[in-house]
Amino acid sequence: MKKSFAALVALVSVTSAFAGGMPKGDATAGQALAAQCAACHGADGNSAAPTFPKLAGQNAKYIYKQLHDFKSGRRNNALMMPMAADKTDQQMADLSVYFSQQKAGVNLADPALVAKGERLYRGGNPATGLAACAGCHGPSGKGNALAAFPKLGGQHADYVKAQLIAFRAAGRDDNTDQKRVNDAAKDGEQGIMQMVAAKLSDKEIDALANYISGLH
Repeated sequence: MKKSFAALVALVSVTSAFAGGMPKGDATAGQALAAQCAACHGADGNSAAPTFPKLAGQNAKYIYKQLHDFKSGRRNNALMMPMAADKTDQQMADLSVYFSQQKAGVNLADPALVAKGERLYRGGNPATGLAACAGCHGPSGKGNALAAFPKLGGQHADYVKAQLIAFRAAGRDDNTDQKRVNDAAKDGEQGIMQMVAAKLSDKEIDALANYISGLH
């Protein structure tokens, strides 16, 4: 019950923050702007390099939120912060809608890790109190567009792993600059991903990232 309540609070927080806040995006205008993103993310949002996230098929509200976080400095990334700095809300919305409408590819997962990754994704780890990823991101990894919870299925394993490690570092306050705290939590508080990732071991992160990369 406590976990469900926490997830509901997070969902309401994110939804409230963006309800009516994202302008109506124009995919055609977004396609023109996407030329600036192609070198890292691919022209259609299917990045070739596993360290850069796939944007194709990602829900628009989530992309819009991330661009805002990069622009404000809430999410720290040396490559993305200057890219977002000069974007207007309308341009962010146009980009978000364009990428959301593109078809995403799916990666091949390592069969040796699939079973463990699936158990964690769908059932969590009761022994450590780890919540199941499927609760927020859906059984097939499609996310929750209304709540701005991202689509995970088919994302590069290397990218997923890096983000889980960054969320974990924030959740445990590890001595590293590679921390990610872009959830809807207020400043000084932990978001749901920091709390979840703090309970993950290195092997669990490897298994989850692998499973998610082939999920569709």
